[in-house]
Amino acid sequence: MTTAQHKIGSGFDAKSTADDVLKGIDLTGKLAIVTGGYSGIGLETTRALTKAGARVVVPARRPDTAREAVAGIEGVELDELDLGDLESVRGFADRFLASGRTVDLVVDSAGIMACPETRVGPGWEAQFATNHLGHFALVNRLWPAIAAGGARVVSVSSTGHHASGIRWDDIHWSHGYDKWEAYGQAKTANVLFAVHLDRLGAEHGVRAFALHPGGILTPLQRHLATEEMVERGWIDEDGNMLHPELFKTPEQGAATQVWAATSPQLDGLGGVYLEDCDIAEPAPADGERTGVKEWAIDPEQAARLWKLSADLTGVDAFAG
Repeated sequence: MTTAQHKIGSGFDAKSTADDVLKGIDLTGKLAIVTGGYSGIGLETTRALTKAGARVVVPARRPDTAREAVAGIEGVELDELDLGDLESVRGFADRFLASGRTVDLVVDSAGIMACPETRVGPGWEAQFATNHLGHFALVNRLWPAIAAGGARVVSVSSTGHHASGIRWDDIHWSHGYDKWEAYGQAKTANVLFAVHLDRLGAEHGVRAFALHPGGILTPLQRHLATEEMVERGWIDEDGNMLHPELFKTPEQGAATQVWAATSPQLDGLGGVYLEDCDIAEPAPADGERTGVKEWAIDPEQAARLWKLSADLTGVDAFAG
């Protein structure tokens, strides 16, 4: 399979921050939607984009928490959205479309990781449903505004996608649930979504990217017991980070998605997976968790997942 997955020499790296990649970029008059834009790297994304002049809409499952988190950041508006509830997705999209505005940037940053087996909607596995299907439905419902703005759509994945491709025979884990493999499948879905959205959207001026933001200790780890993080060597028993050199700060963690959403270096490109503020290379054969797995950028699997997602959610902006 030929691939566009090769570094372009952006000049940025793992230590670059969201502010670094926005130097010289004026987003005045631009409108961004950032899911999860009130916590962790999503909050840093909101801060950086507004600082560069953008207006940022932050859909939030916990509006009161979000209001407190973004207090003092000018250029932010909040609305309610639960990605695990398709009616909530519909409601948010309808309200936004009724405003008559177009969208310039979409950053799908919200997500859950390694949660206990949880079912949402009609019995869907929560990580696949929230991280992928909710964002799939959101982007498809917002498509008129996204297409009108010629937006960039950024799907926040993870190196966790190395843990699992799509389990076509049991996507919703009807048996043998494994929280890390389920997370891996959801993160692979995030990449495949960007691959196919870019294929469909390019003729409308819409380009899509997926990315690994890096290892960052944020509220994303809320479902992990302290003992598990100690066992993994992330923190000590008192909660102190053991190897700071292995983790990014939230400002550094937000950089790749902000770069994906705004950088002129990516003009004319799309459908690729990024890491450390550059296009990632294909994953090495030795199993090292870097780069992108072939199963995550396979266009045939991307098209298959798109159809399945449309069937499950009942939404497809490109149908007919």
